[in-house]
Amino acid sequence: MILPCRRILTATLVACPAAVWAGGSAGPVELQGVTVIGQAAAQDPDSATIGTVYSEQFQYRPLTRPGELMEVVPGLIVTQHSGEGKANQYFLRGFNLDHGTDFATFVDGMPVNLPSHAHGQGYSDLNFMIPELVDSIQYRKGPYYAQYGDFSAAGAADIRYKDRLDAPFLQATGGEYGYGRLVAAGSYPVGGGVLLYGVEGLHYDGPFVLNDNFNKGSGVLRYSHGGDSGGYYAELMAYQAHWDSSDQIPQRAVSQGLISEFGCIDCTDAGSTYRYSLSGGIDQQWGVGTLRASAYAIRYHLNLYSDFTYYANAANLALLPQDRVAFQPDPSRPTDQFEQFDTRNIYGGQLSYRLPIAVGGLRFEGEAGLQTRYDHVDPSGLYATQSRDRFFTVVQDRVGEWSGATYVQTDVKFAEWARAQFGLRYDRYRFDVDANLAGNSGTAEASITSPKLSLVLGPFYRTELFLNVGKGFHSNDARGVTETQTPTSPGNPAPSSATPASPLAAARGLDAGVRTNVLPHVQFSASFFVLDLDSELTLDGDSGTTGIGAATRREGVETSLFWRPLQHLVIDADYAYTHARFREPLQVGSPGPGESQDGSVLGKRIAEAPTSVIALGATYQSGHGWDGALRLRYFGPRPLNEDGSISSHATKLLNASVGYRFTPHLHVSLEGTNLLDSRDHDVDYYYASQLKGEAVPVNDVHFHPVEPIAGRVVVTYAY
Repeated sequence: MILPCRRILTATLVACPAAVWAGGSAGPVELQGVTVIGQAAAQDPDSATIGTVYSEQFQYRPLTRPGELMEVVPGLIVTQHSGEGKANQYFLRGFNLDHGTDFATFVDGMPVNLPSHAHGQGYSDLNFMIPELVDSIQYRKGPYYAQYGDFSAAGAADIRYKDRLDAPFLQATGGEYGYGRLVAAGSYPVGGGVLLYGVEGLHYDGPFVLNDNFNKGSGVLRYSHGGDSGGYYAELMAYQAHWDSSDQIPQRAVSQGLISEFGCIDCTDAGSTYRYSLSGGIDQQWGVGTLRASAYAIRYHLNLYSDFTYYANAANLALLPQDRVAFQPDPSRPTDQFEQFDTRNIYGGQLSYRLPIAVGGLRFEGEAGLQTRYDHVDPSGLYATQSRDRFFTVVQDRVGEWSGATYVQTDVKFAEWARAQFGLRYDRYRFDVDANLAGNSGTAEASITSPKLSLVLGPFYRTELFLNVGKGFHSNDARGVTETQTPTSPGNPAPSSATPASPLAAARGLDAGVRTNVLPHVQFSASFFVLDLDSELTLDGDSGTTGIGAATRREGVETSLFWRPLQHLVIDADYAYTHARFREPLQVGSPGPGESQDGSVLGKRIAEAPTSVIALGATYQSGHGWDGALRLRYFGPRPLNEDGSISSHATKLLNASVGYRFTPHLHVSLEGTNLLDSRDHDVDYYYASQLKGEAVPVNDVHFHPVEPIAGRVVVTYAY
């Protein structure tokens, strides 16, 4: 039997990345200080890579960005390569997920990933979150779960906000580089339920020569009502931000002394965004089963200015159709900046019914569900700009993208030591594109069926064995699905015909894993996985968008350890290694040593694919007012081109916090980030750019530095 663990009694901390085992051949196990919450015991996990992490584990962890909360998912790296308001860069299971592709993320039932986005497919911006209000993060890796569809090939995460707070609080944070943050939140009984509110304001300049000038505001208003037979909730969220950007910079510019590692080439890059949402749901006992339903409406906008290549397009400007050029850019300033513009309304919802039944002596837990979503993007645009002024329209499209899905999933228990989960999912898509280039307008439809299977054996000696196989997919950008010609742009003044992309790209995965707590106070899991994608989405450094590439395979191992050596101390450690390759060699580079007969080098490496990831953490909460957290993260070297001749260095970061509760109402903590003062890089890319004075573009490593050592003071007053 597996119980959901959440809180230990007074002055004790527990974190539950997976579950706690009781039973097996060793006999009953006493779970000291664990309070079971909820209406019933949690479902047995179906994989070694399923887990739920509660706020008690990460509440003391120092964060430089809200998205870093996602690093509670073992093996997941969250970083940044631009201004603070841009979506984070994610890495997992040998994927450079760009800003979210192939990892599905949900906040209170609302999808975060955005299809057919101006900056890249699956763009996932979590900056609207208020971390203090997050109750739990549940993660699942691999395409093995029928309730998840698009973008979930590598996995999925459900982030849940709290229904209530122990007490209202006001929190103020101040730190180096102009960091200031204020949060106020509370919850009150209203009409038999609970009304929760939270507001946040933040300003940050950052360590860069060009101040980030990042300003954001977030707000949440949530009403929930629940009882033994179920409940419901309604929620409003609002978020708005604007910032200046120091994007990745070329290594040669730093080596030659043209700029510092915190400098910029085009110092006019910037961005602004907003997100407003209304959502609600019910979870109700209906007959002998459980009915769940939710719906949401989201208004979203992004306006992003980027420049990755600087002067590479200067020679092409005269080749553009002059009747479409608003003004002639100044050649003495960077000419390659572009603006990505995305405004959309999103509507969707889901309905499911879960029913326990018994047939022929076997116990089943069946679930059937319906899901739908519609994105109305008006417009999505790409514009050539200089100093944020548009001088040429590359594309300006209207996109309507609808998806609908139905799924069934059944858990069956054959014996006390053997169970299985069978799932089947069917997705249907429709793409409607109204492009400024008539040849790129059109409609397309596609569907895909995804079977899933999980087998679990055990527990034997407090140990369970898992086997998961399944099929998943990611959708491709609607504009690529209907595109027949490349648009005119400063980087492509001579358009050519284009082959439309496949609307949906399948993924097939296998996981074999083990999870055990045979050692006292220790939970350990390990998994070996294989994941094949029919088509890889990769970052295009020249345009800042994702491109559709060839088929790939990833093979890897992941391990996770959770240890409570003392009553007040929790230690966790994760290790992941992935071997990622294209299934067929790609032609890359130029003729040289080792070239093939046709004069090209053959390579199978996937640029930016992470190889090794290590995380080590400790959390302490005493019964005498003290608390603290320590977090070491190692992000191993990555190949930066297809033949592996260029690679990044490893990135090592150490963050820590220490706090003291002076009274029941007042808590003060000190936070330190990058305590080793590492001069490593957040991200690295390899592509061609052209600096002022260079005759032609030059291939080079482009990087975004990690921020230097910094301290912050956090004062929290609960009332």
